[in-house]
Amino acid sequence: MADDRQQLEQQEPREEFNGQYQPLCKEVFVGLARESLAQGADAAERARHYAARGKPDFTLAYLLAAEMPDAEKRDVLAKAHERRAEVTEERARDFDRRFHRPFPMLRNDAAQDRAAARQIRAGKAIRPGLSRAVPMM
Repeated sequence: MADDRQQLEQQEPREEFNGQYQPLCKEVFVGLARESLAQGADAAERARHYAARGKPDFTLAYLLAAEMPDAEKRDVLAKAHERRAEVTEERARDFDRRFHRPFPMLRNDAAQDRAAARQIRAGKAIRPGLSRAVPMM
């Protein structure tokens, strides 16, 4: 049954990565990526760097400029969302300890990032509102 579903998913045509995710990329991140690339940075390397730091907005800007297969781009962007979820949960635990109360909104944000990662891996569009900044104190 699961094999049938996987075969069906593989047979369904996926929209091209750039066409699907370009509208979600904010111009400020595209501009910063362009400046970095003009100075000789490698788009794929920078995308992986920002994904490891949990920065999907920067990751997406570099992925749109990168010469990589769409499946690899999806994986890197999904990893950026997963890493941001981990960072958000760490921050929520830290706030719980420091302020002696729960922070359910942060946990909800982490859950949204994990859902976005699943959607990306499945080749589906994500909602534009999912990109948000991690709270810093």
